[in-house]
Amino acid sequence: MSARADTIPIIDLGPYLAGAPGAIERTAAELRLALTEIGFYFIVNHGVPDAQVRDAFHQAARFHAQPLEKKMEVRIDKHNVGYLPMRGDTLRTSTVQTVTRPNFNEALFVARDLAGDHPDVVANRRFRSANRWPSDLPGFREAVVAYCDAMERLAQRLVRLYARALDLPLAYFDGPFGEPQYKLRMTHYPPQAAPADDEFGIAPHTDTSFLTLLAPNDVPGLSIRTQGGQWIDAPALPGAYLVNGGQLLQRWTNDFCLATPHRALNRSGGERYALAFFCDSTIDWPIAAVPTTVGPDRPPKYPTTYYTDYMTLYQKRTYDLLADADQQAAE
Repeated sequence: MSARADTIPIIDLGPYLAGAPGAIERTAAELRLALTEIGFYFIVNHGVPDAQVRDAFHQAARFHAQPLEKKMEVRIDKHNVGYLPMRGDTLRTSTVQTVTRPNFNEALFVARDLAGDHPDVVANRRFRSANRWPSDLPGFREAVVAYCDAMERLAQRLVRLYARALDLPLAYFDGPFGEPQYKLRMTHYPPQAAPADDEFGIAPHTDTSFLTLLAPNDVPGLSIRTQGGQWIDAPALPGAYLVNGGQLLQRWTNDFCLATPHRALNRSGGERYALAFFCDSTIDWPIAAVPTTVGPDRPPKYPTTYYTDYMTLYQKRTYDLLADADQQAAE
């Protein structure tokens, strides 16, 4: 693994997942370096079958190939599930750049697939709703749920390494991530041959998540900003997931770990799809700095918060479609 802050490191999960002696500590040390030097890293030998990844991309293409009116039948709601149409969000929360143009992409958001009679669904609890599934895509729901299940299992294995990287007991995050909150964003980026200087597929931003798993992609388009302020392109590394932390990881670690800015622009000349799995702790878990990141000379930088409160504010500032709907309701 490279220790350079201008290179995205590659971490081999194989020995850790196989239970090899010493693998936990070695892999956690590599992770610690990645999280504090650049904030992004690739993982290989992660255990997710290539065929399942390819099928998930196929399902994304199937969904976005539908007519707009069909996609709008499952338009995004206040729980952040459903279809976000082209130019439907503007990243005004960006701390990297003043963003005025909406993002040039469309996306379908999928959360944990709760049954219609689940108590949280019946109570209309924020961010604990049923998903909004397309009606005319046989096998779509089953394939996407299976992919989300695989991502959840992978995230739960990764957070054990995060615990050791933070000098915490291996099982420290087992409780918070026993039933994590997650969103799968299935994004379509049309080609942008000559965009304006301030127009992006996704404008420069940091994620909100504890960790994000970005599926192996044959079509490049993502760039990340180093701590030195330089933008570097993330290569298309066959079979490797790209992982990064976000704003809630910063809160959990008192800014010990980075939330690195990144952006996307599709200059490939063809269509680009992306599968981003945003993972956070269970909805009721208090988000506060872990013990190893605070002390007499390092007080907590953030007040304790909860997923619902944090994401409600973020969504209100970001999703134009929902803001418009709220305004119309008020009128």
